[in-house]
Amino acid sequence: MISRRDFLQASMAAAALYGASGFGRWSRLAAQQMLSQDDILGFEPLGNVTLIHMTDIHAQLTPLYFREPEVNIGVGANRGEVPHITGAEFRRFYGIEDGTPAHYALTYNDFSALAKGYGRMGGLDRIATVIKAIRAERPDALLLDGGDTWHGSYTCLKTAGQDVVDAMNLLKPDAMTFHWEFTLGSDRVHEILDTLPFAALGQNIFDAEWDEPAERFKPYQFFEKNGVNIAVIGQAFPYMPIANPGWMFPEYSFGIRDEHMAQMVQEVRDQGADLVVCLSHNGFDVDKKMASVVPGIDVILSGHTHDALPEPVVVGDTIVIATGSNGKFVSRVDLDVRDGKMMGYRHKLIPIFSDVIAPDAEMAAQIESSRAPFLADMQEVIGQAEGLLYRRGNFNGSWDDVICDALLSEREAEIALSPGVRWGPSLIPGQDITREDIFGVTSMTYPEAYRTEMNGEFLKVVLEDVADNIFNPDPFYQQGGDMVRVGGMGYRIDVRKPQGERISEMTLLATGEPIDPARNYVVAGWASVNEGTEGPPIWEVVESHIRKLGTVNSDENTSVTVDGA
Repeated sequence: MISRRDFLQASMAAAALYGASGFGRWSRLAAQQMLSQDDILGFEPLGNVTLIHMTDIHAQLTPLYFREPEVNIGVGANRGEVPHITGAEFRRFYGIEDGTPAHYALTYNDFSALAKGYGRMGGLDRIATVIKAIRAERPDALLLDGGDTWHGSYTCLKTAGQDVVDAMNLLKPDAMTFHWEFTLGSDRVHEILDTLPFAALGQNIFDAEWDEPAERFKPYQFFEKNGVNIAVIGQAFPYMPIANPGWMFPEYSFGIRDEHMAQMVQEVRDQGADLVVCLSHNGFDVDKKMASVVPGIDVILSGHTHDALPEPVVVGDTIVIATGSNGKFVSRVDLDVRDGKMMGYRHKLIPIFSDVIAPDAEMAAQIESSRAPFLADMQEVIGQAEGLLYRRGNFNGSWDDVICDALLSEREAEIALSPGVRWGPSLIPGQDITREDIFGVTSMTYPEAYRTEMNGEFLKVVLEDVADNIFNPDPFYQQGGDMVRVGGMGYRIDVRKPQGERISEMTLLATGEPIDPARNYVVAGWASVNEGTEGPPIWEVVESHIRKLGTVNSDENTSVTVDGA
């Protein structure tokens, strides 16, 4: 298997760019000196089936900066296993040299300096170029979208997803599955589904009243390519009503439904499937466990946890592919399928360096058209980023700190709570902060910034509950997201302990006093899953805060102490 060599082929000859400065033209020239489009697309074809995978783009149609996590803790059997290694340890594991394009794309160290040299990544117009190049070589390639597609940007929110739907339709996917799409509300989801020219898949999307497969979503779709009968089974995010507001899609229930998945695998095999592909939004650890308990899946294309891995992880006879997020990568998987069996594979995680890959003209025009009505409002400068602003990891990122600080000051609160979501582009030092940037980390359909009171005992319950969703040693009980981001309060967490015993030393930062279980504290937060939550939209709160600051710093947050990582 040569995926590591494929991905790092262009990287090994590149020199480090420490201390580089400037934006724009310098970034393009530096990236182009290190890489070429041919380097990025280079691939030795194999076999008779090609899969193209993209996932978790979160409506990011244009190039961006996105820093990978510093902290990604694995527990139980996944402790110390990929993707739960980061930074230099990740680079050592995959043989990635410091300062190379792979260093920049896949890890967090020296991100700001390397970003100034290698530039932005992603952009659906660049992705279109990559996909068209693969299809020119392999006309029967299947393009599969892992979900979290119609959510996460200013224009997506303002158009109820239509800008992304129009752009994705130009890519002509063959199938997709779902997560944040449901937060548009089921009526809007149904409206879009009626127009989609490709399969909407989710074997685990059930009718909530009758507890049977939902009619609007197929469990699987067959494709015949080069004499190979391919079954693609969809797996939507299992914990929708827990992680997101169930009142927005009350007619549906979800769950992992691994037993039903096993039935679907057997069903497609009985119908003559030579290759079984699971298009999943479970999250990587959940997909690994599912591969171990559901026999007969050849390939799992994994989404939700935003992991980007330059090689598949093999679980039994199943290969699990992780393609990252925000449009930074596209995965190509070539398979040799003979006599109903997968005999071999070749994989490449293709980095979308936007200063190197030429934009596709048709897609670029579509994106420009969809953004034009909103451009002036989006590009208004609200402030400047003095330090790196990012969100990605198990605990607070600097963007999360800005949001929490805004809640504390603008809502006159003692403690702030912000959801542990992974989406949202980064900003490097010296960048303007525009309204679009703020929406990039706040845009959702339940944005109300509430203000309430909670006693110390309840605050501990909240933290313990979220911690168990993340650090339960059984992946099937990890119900999405990262730790709730906290402002105004510090705490200690031991990820090795059982539910109810992980959180200790809760402290009110303003006074240094321990949180009193019996005392009420003024708490501000946003993204409540409760219907009828009241408050201004979070983007207005954050914009007001940044306008007052002018320049936003990003001091290291040391309020959370982690044991057992």
